[in-house]
Amino acid sequence: MFAQNETYVHGTVVDEQHEPIVGAAVVVKGEPTIGVVTDVNGKFSLRVPEGAKALMVSFIGMKAQEIPVDTKKSITVVLKPQSVQLNETVVVGYGQQKKKSVVGAIAQTKGEVLEKSGGVPTVGQALTGNLPGVITVSTQGTPGAEDPKIYIRGQSTWNNSDPLILVDGIERPMNSVDVSSIASISVLKDASATAVYGVRGANGVILITTKHGKEGKAQIRVTTNTTMKLPSKLASKYDSYDALNLRNQAIERELALYPSAWNEYLPQEILNKYRNPANETERERYPNVDWHDVMIKKFAMDHNVNVNASGGTSFVKYFTSVDYLYEGDILKKIPNGKSYSPGYGYNRLNVRSNLDFNLTKTTVLTVNLSGSYGVKQDAYGQDDWEYRIWSSIYSTPPDAYLPKYPDGSWGYYFKHEVDAINSAATIANNGIRKITTTRINTDYTLKQDLSMILKGLNAKGTFSYDNTFKTVGGIYDNGNIQQKWIDPATGEATYTQYLGTNQFDFIPTRWSPRADETYKNKWGGSENYRKLYYELQLNYGRKFGQHDVTAMGVFSRDQYATGSEFQHFREDWVSRVTYNYASKYFLEVNGAYNGSEKFGPNNRFAFFPSGAVGWMISQEGFMKSLKFLDMLKLRASYGLVGDDNVSERWLYMTQWSYGGNTHLGSTSSDTSPYTWWSESKIGNPDIHWEKVAKANFGVDYSFLNNLFAGSVDVFNDYRTDILLAGDRRAVPSYFGGTPAMANLGKVRVKGYELELRVNKTLPNGVHLWGNFNMSHSKDRVIEADDPLLKDNYLKTEGKQIGQTRSMISDGYYNTWDQVYSSTQLNTYDAEKLPGNLYIVDFNGDGVIDSYDNVPYGYPERPQNTYSAKVGVDWKGFSAFVQFYGVNNANRYLSLADFSGHIDRAYNNGTVWTKDNPNANIPMPRWDSHMAYTGTTYLYDGSYVRLKNAEIAYTFRSNISSWLDRIGANSLRVYLNGDNLLLWTKMPDDREVNMGASTAYPTVRRINLGLNLTF
Repeated sequence: MFAQNETYVHGTVVDEQHEPIVGAAVVVKGEPTIGVVTDVNGKFSLRVPEGAKALMVSFIGMKAQEIPVDTKKSITVVLKPQSVQLNETVVVGYGQQKKKSVVGAIAQTKGEVLEKSGGVPTVGQALTGNLPGVITVSTQGTPGAEDPKIYIRGQSTWNNSDPLILVDGIERPMNSVDVSSIASISVLKDASATAVYGVRGANGVILITTKHGKEGKAQIRVTTNTTMKLPSKLASKYDSYDALNLRNQAIERELALYPSAWNEYLPQEILNKYRNPANETERERYPNVDWHDVMIKKFAMDHNVNVNASGGTSFVKYFTSVDYLYEGDILKKIPNGKSYSPGYGYNRLNVRSNLDFNLTKTTVLTVNLSGSYGVKQDAYGQDDWEYRIWSSIYSTPPDAYLPKYPDGSWGYYFKHEVDAINSAATIANNGIRKITTTRINTDYTLKQDLSMILKGLNAKGTFSYDNTFKTVGGIYDNGNIQQKWIDPATGEATYTQYLGTNQFDFIPTRWSPRADETYKNKWGGSENYRKLYYELQLNYGRKFGQHDVTAMGVFSRDQYATGSEFQHFREDWVSRVTYNYASKYFLEVNGAYNGSEKFGPNNRFAFFPSGAVGWMISQEGFMKSLKFLDMLKLRASYGLVGDDNVSERWLYMTQWSYGGNTHLGSTSSDTSPYTWWSESKIGNPDIHWEKVAKANFGVDYSFLNNLFAGSVDVFNDYRTDILLAGDRRAVPSYFGGTPAMANLGKVRVKGYELELRVNKTLPNGVHLWGNFNMSHSKDRVIEADDPLLKDNYLKTEGKQIGQTRSMISDGYYNTWDQVYSSTQLNTYDAEKLPGNLYIVDFNGDGVIDSYDNVPYGYPERPQNTYSAKVGVDWKGFSAFVQFYGVNNANRYLSLADFSGHIDRAYNNGTVWTKDNPNANIPMPRWDSHMAYTGTTYLYDGSYVRLKNAEIAYTFRSNISSWLDRIGANSLRVYLNGDNLLLWTKMPDDREVNMGASTAYPTVRRINLGLNLTF
């Protein structure tokens, strides 16, 4: 019972940004049983007994504060972060650890950080620059297909280098979860962190943890984003006038070789008609088409809305979320008069419900249910010729034809139809293909505290079943259209027509609706997917004085299949033991015994061990005199990790095919009556997993009261037994077949990572912060079964994976004397002219040929990445900018003028003339040929971009009374963007080609959003 004159104290607990802190403890000093926790608004109300002197206010990761009890009945408490957040939880493989006890190379970011990524639609894009050691490279801006390629600490295999991605502990696609549902993402990089995943962890592991509810009043959060997409940098083409003028110059230069080219020389009077036609007839006869303007909108819009609710009682805690995403098309809608609207687009609906039931005081049941329904729109036939959709943007000459003529005919190029595709006609007349992907993911986890058996013991069992269904349907149109080309020399029109049954006039082919059916990829395979996963885990954790011991054992099995194929199987037996003494000395030992059905019976299972040690040197007595030092920890790890992520199965089995007959006579019809069996693929019973020995040394630091903090890591990965395809092996051609795939490759990757975090709060409450990181990784092929007698420079060994190769150009032949004395070309040697590139005869054999194609520069993926993010927070205001850059990368993009003998020319800079011998590019050719272009179109792939920028303001109910009137706690309004500015020598904004020189244009984003919390 309290005294009669007890008092009530009300208040609010907030952080430095005046955001309410939920769950902060407010306790009467000296009376630990008298206290409360703050609600979802950070508010509390406490009865304080007579004689109480102070209140103690605390929250995990924050400095506790002592607040005197005086005459004030209402107080506001501002908690500040601890100098070093050593008690912060880090998600690791099969569990969690305190940050102070982590001895592996693990980087982690929060969902709140990813939400500020400028309206990007995928998690992969949001990761860019936020975690050291994670390299992302983007290729295109197609709605629904913008996921970047992700590397963790570079590339150590020429096979699949994708990291293992786990969502709530289950292997799932990264795009199956939306950013608003993510609590944290951890990236596991070294052996101590990844070895527990055995044959799946060699490329690194990304752990995505979704949000869960907390006990307390329901909190509803509504987030909306409206994003304007603008086309980013594209290669620039000359208009008709400038291209044809350049063609005239090329014809003049080569008249000695091809006098007949004079017939194609255009007088100035005709050139002027392309730029200034006198009437409609001349406009059609002398086209000057800006294909960028024809095909690309000024901007397109994306929309994203997320509504989630979280909260709970002592029995059940919940987090539920609904997320809708619409991605618009940056390509223009081309009217086709067929009553359907073609083009690209993407609509996706995600739903999630995460529930935690406290069945008893010792038993917790967690149920995670999620689903996704996505519809991607494009055109039929995409799998075989997608490049036709945007080919005009990059390569169709401006003078070939009009996209569509007033009479309804579509333009085409009679002379070179294949090299001058009409993308406007293609996208408008090939129907609408809608690929629908439906995912249903379920997992159930039962946790049981077994302290009644042994203190610190608990068990966990997980059962998961996922299904993915992919269908295709829409409107089918075979693209048959009436086409027209007007010969500029004569003005005569040529048509291509598909005649109707009356044979008098063109009748367009009727389009037809297509019902949804199972989607087949271009190899004819189904992408329907089912996955069963179950796991049993036993955990032990106990502290004996200053000795802290934990142990874990896991058994799991994974079964999955696509379509009607035979199921894939994996089985894992995992263990981990950790020990630390006085939070000063740390030891961790991991082991994984893994099985994969991809290998033969004798190689199906393997053991992958790892170990790590750590030393919190700042806790030593001899370091106490360094008052500026908050924390200094040394850590080192070493271990083995495996990889079975190869595209093929049954590699250990020889495969046979049935069909064909033996010829017995002198004619082709004289065959044996017996059909034969033949060996179609040679098996290798010794095939087994790739292995990586990973070594890592790291330092974590913090000093000057957390003004500066960060980490330094140095790593060395040595990958062996890399699978090498049979057609790449050094086997003579007379072997008689394609050799079996074998474990013959070795690659070493070395690198380092630097991270620096800066935090400073000024006396006036302004909080300044900065996050900086830099990563370097360089691989080197040690063995790749190159032929022994092959010249070293032609071998794969000693170079990087994907090493760029090029003939080396060293200036120009500027005079006829230089031409006559130049090295012979193995092709078109007689067509050399002043203005030709001087190609280095690398092997000195007196002939320029394929043996002079040598390693040059770097691969497309960068060796170095840099990120710098700086921001400011003050009361409700916040702002930040993030710059991201890469270097040591090369990219080849052929922008050769008049290639294919069409009037296409690019703005590549200055062109060689006898008066300008140091130009950017050689004099283009029209009828004659320049055999080799050397390094002319090999670009430095380095760039710096303003990756993200944001300015925001948060209104709070304790300050803005109008929020109270609508029942809201806070409203955050923000304007941010992605890929806002770019500095690069590349002609367009793509980081890698990924198999093609053209792609759907990449975009910049400007996003306006709000976040409303009730």
